[in-house]
Amino acid sequence: MRDFFSAVIRKGIERIGASPDTVFQVEKPADEKFGDVSTNAAMVLAKNLKKNPRQVAEELIKAFDFPSGSIQKMEVAGAGFINFTLDPQFIRASLKSILLEKENYGKGTSGVGKRVIVEYLSANPTGPLSIGRGRGGVLGDTIANLFAAQGYSVTREYYFNNAGRQMRILGDSVRLRYRELCGIKEDYPAEYYQGEYIRDIAEKIYEEHGNALMNSEDTAYFKDIAEGEIFEGIKATLKRLNIRHDSFFNENTLYQVDSSLGESRNEVVIRLLRQKGFIYEKDGAVWFKTSELGKTMVDKETKETKAVDTVLIKSNGEPSYRLPDIAYHTDKFDRKFDLMVNVFGADHIDEYPDVLRALKVLGYDESRVKVAINQFVTTMQEGKAVKISTRRGNADTLDALIDMVGADATRFFFIMRSKDSHLNFDLDLALKQSADNPVFYLQYAHARICGILRTAEEKSGVKETEIKGEYLTALAAKEEMTLAKTLMRFPDAVLGALDGLEPQRLIGYLDKVAEDFHKFYQECRIVGEENEIMQARLSLALAAKQVLKNGLYMLGISAPEKM
Repeated sequence: MRDFFSAVIRKGIERIGASPDTVFQVEKPADEKFGDVSTNAAMVLAKNLKKNPRQVAEELIKAFDFPSGSIQKMEVAGAGFINFTLDPQFIRASLKSILLEKENYGKGTSGVGKRVIVEYLSANPTGPLSIGRGRGGVLGDTIANLFAAQGYSVTREYYFNNAGRQMRILGDSVRLRYRELCGIKEDYPAEYYQGEYIRDIAEKIYEEHGNALMNSEDTAYFKDIAEGEIFEGIKATLKRLNIRHDSFFNENTLYQVDSSLGESRNEVVIRLLRQKGFIYEKDGAVWFKTSELGKTMVDKETKETKAVDTVLIKSNGEPSYRLPDIAYHTDKFDRKFDLMVNVFGADHIDEYPDVLRALKVLGYDESRVKVAINQFVTTMQEGKAVKISTRRGNADTLDALIDMVGADATRFFFIMRSKDSHLNFDLDLALKQSADNPVFYLQYAHARICGILRTAEEKSGVKETEIKGEYLTALAAKEEMTLAKTLMRFPDAVLGALDGLEPQRLIGYLDKVAEDFHKFYQECRIVGEENEIMQARLSLALAAKQVLKNGLYMLGISAPEKM
């Protein structure tokens, strides 16, 4: 609906001699007494036209050319808002569109012909997925779903590193646990990986090799086995949450010579930044002149703000996180993606601006990179922070959370709040089988409609497949029209959620659908009414079911037919 109104308003703007490129808003008024749709176009144009906003609004109303039967009333309000009241004929026609488009309703074409890569989760294979990582995984997967719904060609990527100190420690952790199984007492360093999963991997190696490797110093072998086992576990966990990836990108490849470049991507970044005068060496480290690109920090002692530079290669020769991240993004650009979306945890909040600065210096359009930072998660029970564990004693794992509350509740609760907010995951609420539980509330609304449709077939012989919307003219009650108008806003809700990479906005919309449906059903009997009215209300119920199902699908959550 937003696109429909925007197109008509833009043509009206052109007809009164103003720029059709004017940026204006089209939105639903907060109070229904102001109509169904409102725009601030006249107020935006008034300054350039040097006219009173209300005068511009009147001129625009005369210039608008809406299709017959779409608008019942247009009026100027306040300082110059234009409010529109939809014609009931237009509302009913939108319901028929839902019934015709079915699973395609809510999808768009804004991304057709464009390629987007969404990188999310990206945990190194050093252990089971944590609950905190899970939030980013669900957020990224849902964002990818929203892009796909707009026709984008979507690549879902997992970025990881299987080299470096952490992985060496992982390999040696498994080796030492294996030696313990061989009867060799070991001093196990405190900084080594402590989880029971390390012992599980060691036991598998022992079952296959017995004591044959007890004197081996080859941590690489143990590391490779551990990496494979852990990655299989990660993939199994993600599958439980309906999260998938199309490709896995190994950070280690950025350190290797690229045959098409003649050097590694890390080396290319340093060389090009050096050529552009943004690299220097100090104290044995290689520095990026971010001080010349607007980077500042507050001195802890003096409290003064000062410009700062950034280390790309440490004095020990190891790159900082920034260097491979910059190189990784140059690879994404070279793969010809139109848009690159990164879903990061809060620990990356200070890092990604340096990546964007480097990309700009290197000549890339950094505006094509979008970043979604998700804040930390705390699991709560009886009002207190708790840690939940698997049977093997691994605390705060994503698997343990799924075991406890289920996959649907896990996904839903991770994205029901803004990614910018710390999330208190209420375990008690997630376990409730009542309307208090927000995911249960939505799924119950869908299941309730399915039950109504089954009852209609049993008592009246009207099959769901035979409901085509022929009797929609019978819809006139306030509750009927309120629900219908909410349903026709679904495509706008999907676009709104994608615009800000904010899936919780779609959840808020679906809550409104469920609320309006329950009010409609409470006031408007369906089965048992005369045929014309029953058929009209069944069409409305079926449209509501379709919107709920499509929305839940985009969120990666099931839409049960019985509960």
